[in-house]
Amino acid sequence: MSAAQRAGDRQSIFITGGASGIGRATAVLFSERGWFVGAYDVDEAGLLSLAAELGPSNCLTRRLDVSDKADYERAMAEFSEATGGRLDLLFNNAGIGAGGWFEEVPYDVAMRVLEVNFIGVMNGAYVAAPLLKQTPNCLFFSTSSSAGIFGMPRTGIYSASKFAVKGLTEALSVEFARFGGRAADVLPALIDTPILDKVLDYSDGERPGVAMRKTATPDGPMRLVQPEEVAQLVWDAYGSDRVHWYIPEEMELVEKGRAGGVEGMRDQFKKTMLGDG
Repeated sequence: MSAAQRAGDRQSIFITGGASGIGRATAVLFSERGWFVGAYDVDEAGLLSLAAELGPSNCLTRRLDVSDKADYERAMAEFSEATGGRLDLLFNNAGIGAGGWFEEVPYDVAMRVLEVNFIGVMNGAYVAAPLLKQTPNCLFFSTSSSAGIFGMPRTGIYSASKFAVKGLTEALSVEFARFGGRAADVLPALIDTPILDKVLDYSDGERPGVAMRKTATPDGPMRLVQPEEVAQLVWDAYGSDRVHWYIPEEMELVEKGRAGGVEGMRDQFKKTMLGDG
């Protein structure tokens, strides 16, 4: 099927990291609710199965490395052709991680985390801006992390990338209002997605996601959240003017009520991870 005007007059969402986890769950939910979906990822097999699930008239899928701005521009041009230049919601969801003591994480690995997690979001902002400007009530939405609340030891570069996403979101929530647009993000805690199992540890510990699964609680801020819950949150965010979204909701209380402030959080981590104090 030709990409030209495939979406008709439907609302449209462009999702990075759309082949699995949160991105895939979001693609399925929005498609079920009548939106046209563009799903992008480096996982071509996952995209192929997603396209088969949604149907060719309801989606456009394509391999995309979000750190490659030129390819991002080509992907967005194809999406624009399919939607008649409409982009109601850009969901910057692609992300990777790396674990270990900072100096033991290889430099090229750390740079790749920054390229995907932050430069990919920045590329999305640049590439999508023309379509967002011509789409009323548009939303630029990104996956940050609870690691953007306090810099998490042994995932320092990942945390830094998510703090950067959070800061850019706040800035764009003001700037995009110039043309009636909005910007928001979600700060998830433990989400039951492939990234938990794929993140490598470059020091002497087990994979961070494996350890996190062991520490998950039945409820509260450290419960294991399913991707479908985050997808519903993305849906809710489109109908809201809120900037930061937290899942589980208790994570907002963690950010607002950090015992002892930043130094208190630091000392807690030193005690639990280093046996200090």
